[in-house]
Amino acid sequence: MMPASPPRNRIERIGIDESGKGDYFGPLIIAAVFVDATTQGELKLMEVRDSKKLSDGRVFELAPDIKTICPYSVIAIGPQKYNELYAKIKNLNRLLAWGHAKALETLLERVACDRAIADQFGDERLILNALQEKGRKITLEQRTKAESDLAVAAASVLARAEFLIRLKRLSGEVGTTLPKGASPAVELAAKMILKKHGRERLESVAKLHFKTTKSVLSGLA
Repeated sequence: MMPASPPRNRIERIGIDESGKGDYFGPLIIAAVFVDATTQGELKLMEVRDSKKLSDGRVFELAPDIKTICPYSVIAIGPQKYNELYAKIKNLNRLLAWGHAKALETLLERVACDRAIADQFGDERLILNALQEKGRKITLEQRTKAESDLAVAAASVLARAEFLIRLKRLSGEVGTTLPKGASPAVELAAKMILKKHGRERLESVAKLHFKTTKSVLSGLA
C-alpha cells in the first residue's frame, strides 16, 4: 500500500491584514498576499516583518518588492465610504470582515488557493459568511499575532504603505497635516479642519465613530 502523500502545497496560503483601523484620519486598508514555497524564501531574504515593527521608510522600500514577487490585492475604504458603511453596519468587526472578504475574493480571481490566515479580530464566520455569498470556499485560520506569519506580515506592509500614501494625499487636500493614530495632536487637527472647512470636510478625512469626533464637536458647542 502506498504511503499517504503529504498535504499538497500546504505552504501555499493567503495572508490578510489591515491598516488604519486605529487611526482617526485616513482610510481603512485591507491587503491580501499569496505566498508559495518560492516567494516564502524570497520574503525571508528581504526580512519582511509586521509593519508595526518597521519604519515608514522601510515599509515604502519593501512594498514595491513584495508587489513584484507576490500576487496581491489591496482594498481601500476611504473615510467617506467607511462612514457610510459604518452607519449601515454599525460594527467595526463586521466592517473589517466585509473588507477581508473583498480582499480575499479579489485575489482568488487571480490565484487558486484554499487556505487563508488573518489576525483574530472577531468571529471568523463573519468573514466566511461574507465570502460564501459569492460562492467562495476557503479554510480560514484566525490567529492572535498572525503577523508573525510571513504572508500576513507581507500583507501588513502593503496595507500600511497604501494607508500612508493616502493619508498624505488627504493632508494635501485639506491643507493640514493629518497625524496618525488617535492622540491630542489628532484632536487638534480635527478642530482645525472643523473651523476652517466645517463638518462635511471632516467626514471626508476622518472615521466619525471615533470618540475624537464627539470630543471635538462638544468643544465647539
